[in-house]
Amino acid sequence: MAASPIALIQNLEARYDVRFTLPQQRPVERLATGIPAIDTLTEGGIARGSLTEIYGPPSSGRTSLVFSLLAQVAANQEYGALIDTSDAFDPASAAEAGVHLSRLLWVRCGGNAEHALKVADLIVQASGFGLIVMDLADTPPRTAARISLASWFRLRHAVERTPAALVVVAQSLNARSCSTLQLELCREEALWSGQEFGTLLRGMRIRAESRKYNQARCARFVPRTLVCNAGPEVLPAEN
Repeated sequence: MAASPIALIQNLEARYDVRFTLPQQRPVERLATGIPAIDTLTEGGIARGSLTEIYGPPSSGRTSLVFSLLAQVAANQEYGALIDTSDAFDPASAAEAGVHLSRLLWVRCGGNAEHALKVADLIVQASGFGLIVMDLADTPPRTAARISLASWFRLRHAVERTPAALVVVAQSLNARSCSTLQLELCREEALWSGQEFGTLLRGMRIRAESRKYNQARCARFVPRTLVCNAGPEVLPAEN
C-alpha cells in the first residue's frame, strides 16, 4: 500500500532534517536613526537584517546621518562597524557628534573598494554587530559601480540571517534591487545667521527621499553636526 503524502513528507523531514512548510515571516526590527524626520520617513528607522543604501552628492548630510546611526547603536549597548574605504573617517568629528568610539570597529581600506567588500562580508559573517556601515562616499562612482550585483546579493543574503543593519553610503545607487531601502539625500539650502558682513553659516537643510519600487516619499532635516551652538531643526515628513 502506497504511503500517504503527509506520511511521505514526515518521513523525508525526519530523514534529512528539513522542513517542507513555508517559514513564518518574522516581524521587521528597526534601528532608529536619531533624526525624527528620517524615522518618520522610514516608518521607525532602517530595517535590521537587510541592506540599506544612503546616497547623494558631497555635503548632502550622508556623514551626519551615519554618525547619528552609530550613536544610536552605542546608546542601545551594541557595537557598530565602519568600513572606511577611502580613509575619510574623522574620529574627532564622530565623537563630537555623539559616536562612542569604544563601541566602534573602524577598518581602513586605503581606497580599495574590493577590500572593503571582502571586509564587509567577513564582518557580516562574524556577527555581533548592530550596525555595519560600508562607506563608499569618497569612492569614484565608476569604481563603486564595478562591484557586481552578485556580490551585493551575497551580502544581502548573509545579513538577512543576522540582527545587524547593513548600510552602504555612496554617491549613487550601487546595490539597487538588492537593497531594501534607498535613501537619497541632497542639499536644499544653506542656513545663515547674522546680516551682511556678520553672516555665519549655521547649517544646511537636507532633503531626504525614500525610493523603492518606483515610489518616493520625502522629508527635510538639518543635521546636528552642521549646526553650531544650536539644536537640530527638524521638519515633518511630507508625502
